[in-house]
Amino acid sequence: MSSSSAPAYAHEDLNPFEIASRQFDIAAERLDLDPGMREVLRRPVRWLSLTLPIKMDDGAIRVFEGYRVQHNCARGPCKGGIRYHPAVTLDEIKALAAWMTWKCACVNLPFGGAKGGIVCDPKKLSRGELERLTRRYAYEIAAIIGPDRDVPAPDVYTDAQVMAWIMDTYSMTRGTNSPAIVTGKPVALGGSRGRIEAAARGCLCCIRAAVRVRNMELDRCTAAIQGFGNVGSVAAELLFNEGVKVLAISDSRGAIYSLDGIDVPALIDHKRRTGSVAKFPQTVPIDSKALLEQDVDILVPAAMENQITLENVQRVKAKIVAEAANGPTTPGADGVLHKNGVLVLPDILANAGGVTVSYFEWVQDLQEDFWDEESVNHRLEKVMGKAFEDVYRTAAIYDVSLRTGAYILAVDRVATATKVRGIWP
Repeated sequence: MSSSSAPAYAHEDLNPFEIASRQFDIAAERLDLDPGMREVLRRPVRWLSLTLPIKMDDGAIRVFEGYRVQHNCARGPCKGGIRYHPAVTLDEIKALAAWMTWKCACVNLPFGGAKGGIVCDPKKLSRGELERLTRRYAYEIAAIIGPDRDVPAPDVYTDAQVMAWIMDTYSMTRGTNSPAIVTGKPVALGGSRGRIEAAARGCLCCIRAAVRVRNMELDRCTAAIQGFGNVGSVAAELLFNEGVKVLAISDSRGAIYSLDGIDVPALIDHKRRTGSVAKFPQTVPIDSKALLEQDVDILVPAAMENQITLENVQRVKAKIVAEAANGPTTPGADGVLHKNGVLVLPDILANAGGVTVSYFEWVQDLQEDFWDEESVNHRLEKVMGKAFEDVYRTAAIYDVSLRTGAYILAVDRVATATKVRGIWP
């Protein structure tokens, strides 16, 4: 095949940091930002690349690679999760840190953006190995994190227990208890009620708003959920409880479909027992990639980056795409979806519920004043509702997609904070 006849998607740059930079550039251009300000906001302020030697259970020493990237702190301490995954790269972590900056600004939280990661397969590590790896990583990044500097949280394949180990390690190095050093902790250690469901609940708030502006009725909608982890499983259950017929669901081991709808609570129990959504009764297996192309009203990508690309975007049939994952849609595919009339709820808005309740947890820890779950959920819905209104209005003013509207709103807030603070010295 000649280069002139090659499909367009063959040339699509899927480097996550390049994608993040391109999304920023589109907003910066619409805002007519000064070139110097663009350079300041495009680059991370600092990052660490770490070598992490760990003694394994068999006595052997194995060396892991880790990162912590702090993208921006103009509006407050950096904030961002830590992921454990074999495919972690520095560019991915840099992109995720940038997205955290824009996400926090989009929903108007007083945080900047950060992200961390370790190149590993946690499924192949024992609990002891995982704890030693986590504590070594926490010790190595302790010099640049802190309740008023950088506050980590869970992400892919990390959880409340991992956060507890980080909190304990940091507290031991400082000689004082520091619960506000991380969020997503167990409630027994100062974690917030409602934190586990927060990302999915925030996504649901955005879906409700999107359904209203599209003159649809949520309890008459159908949905497909890509990913059945912490966010995807809760999103599926919340949608199921709202009367949405969930037709297709996938996880890392398979995908299933049922024209009559999937009993999500029963599926959650099935996965807890078997480790996968595969072979769930009264469903048929489908190709995982085909899930994105199902004829549904609402598509929720809740897995990894770069799932909707120029290669498959024309086969996406959903009316609303709610990005519960970070960066699931490439810029090229995003433009096609907008042109095709698909309403995309961008990641920096749709999955900001997690960081919003992380902010609530941070505030509760600092004040030593803890709220009940009803209060947390009420505050979350208020923040997400206001954020959707702000993004929808900005998109209308500039006559752009919701994603570009969200970036214009976020970049303008961070640029304004940077200008007011000034460049020192």
